[in-house]
Amino acid sequence: MQTSFTAEQLADPHVAESERILRRCVHCGFCTATCPTYVTLGNELDSPRGRIYLIKDMLENGRPADEEVVTHIDRCLSCLSCVTTCPSGVDYMHLVDHARVHIEKTYTRPPVDRLIRSTLAAVLPYPRRFRAALLLAKLGRPLAPLFKRMPALRPLGAMLDLAPTSRLGKADTSVRALPPVDVPKRGRVAILAGCAQSVLDAGINEAAIRLLTRLGVEVVTPAGEGCCGALVHHMGREEQALDFARRNIDVWCREMEKDGGLDAIIITASGCGTTIKDYGHMLRLDPAYAAKADKVSSLAKDVTEYLATLDLPKLEPKAETVAYHSACSMQHGQRITLQPKALLRAAGFTVRDPAEGHLCCGSAGTYNILQPEISAQLKARKVKNIEATKANIIATGNIGCMTQIASGTAMPIVHTVELLDWAYGGPRPAKLG
Repeated sequence: MQTSFTAEQLADPHVAESERILRRCVHCGFCTATCPTYVTLGNELDSPRGRIYLIKDMLENGRPADEEVVTHIDRCLSCLSCVTTCPSGVDYMHLVDHARVHIEKTYTRPPVDRLIRSTLAAVLPYPRRFRAALLLAKLGRPLAPLFKRMPALRPLGAMLDLAPTSRLGKADTSVRALPPVDVPKRGRVAILAGCAQSVLDAGINEAAIRLLTRLGVEVVTPAGEGCCGALVHHMGREEQALDFARRNIDVWCREMEKDGGLDAIIITASGCGTTIKDYGHMLRLDPAYAAKADKVSSLAKDVTEYLATLDLPKLEPKAETVAYHSACSMQHGQRITLQPKALLRAAGFTVRDPAEGHLCCGSAGTYNILQPEISAQLKARKVKNIEATKANIIATGNIGCMTQIASGTAMPIVHTVELLDWAYGGPRPAKLG
C-alpha cells in the first residue's frame, strides 16, 4: 500500500511504525473471509482491509477521529484472525492499537458512552471493586430488559446479563504459593493472579498451582502484581495500560533476582498472555523499562505452553469427550494451537474441534458489553458449532470465553488446566457436577 506521510509525521515513532505496517498491506482481501465482523455484517468497512483504509486516511491526513472511523474501529474484536490469515505479514494488532489510542485522544464520545467506558476502566481491573460491582449487579438484574430497549444503555443491560447469578467464590489461600512436595524440583515460576479471573473463577489458578506443584514446580504469587492492562489497552487508554505493565514488571523483576530466579511467568488467561507477551513492544520507547519488559515478555508462558515442556505421562482413556474452544488470544494472539489439545489427549480425554474454530465467540475483553448485538450473534454461532460436536464438556483457556459461552449453553465449560489437574490426581472440577 502506498503512503504519503510527511517527514514531520514520521518523526513520531508511533506514526512511523503504523506507516511501516500500512505499506505491507497488498489489498488481497484474504482477511475478509476470516474476520468475524465482516462475516457477520458483510460491510467492507467492518473488515480488516476496510479498517486499514480508514486508519490510513485518518493518520495520513493528521485529523481527529470521526464518527465513521470510531464506529468501525469499535466493532473490531481484536481477535487477530486476520493476522493469522494475512500472507503479507501485516501487523494489524499494533496498527489498530495505535488507532484506538488516537481515537481516545481526539474523539469526544457521547456522554453515556464515556461514562460506561470510564466505569469499566475504573472497575474491571481492580478485583475488590469488581467483586463489589458484581454483588450490586444482582440487585440491578431486573432492570436489564429496560436498559436493552434503550440503545445508549444496552451495554448496561449486557453487563447485568453477564454478571454471574451464583455466589462468588474466594481464592483458597492455602494453594496460592506452594513448593513441590515429595518430588524432585523441576523449576520455579510465578503465576499471574490478575483481576477479573481472580473474582469470577479463582479455581482456575488453584488447579494450575496444584498441578504444577505435584509435577515438581515451585509456584510463587508475588505481592503487588495485578491486572495485565489488556482491558484498558484495548479501549485506547494507553497510559493506564502502561502503568499496569510497569507495576507487574517491577514485581516480577524483583522475583527474578531472588534465589532460584524464575523459569517462567505462568498465565492462565490467554487474553492476558497476549498482552504480557507484548510488554516488550508496548514499552520499547521507555528507556527505564524497555529491557525489563523484553525479559518479562520472554518469560511469559500460557500454562499449557509450559506444561507441554514437562513431558506429562500418557494416561488411560477416559469416558469424557471434550470440545476444545481455542480462544482467539490463544490461537491468533499467541499462536498456541497444538499444545492444549495434545495435553488433553495425553490425559485420556477424547478431543473434538468445533467447526469454524477460527471465529471469535464474541467475548473479546469488554466487547460483549460495548457491542452486545454483534457479540450475541457470534456467541450463537459459536455455541451452535460447539454443541454440534456432541461432546459432553467444553474446555478453553480464557475466562472471557468461558463466561461468554456459558451464557449460551447448558454444556459445562471448564478451563483446560482444570481438566488436566483432575486427570493427574486433583479434584473433579465442581462445574462438571
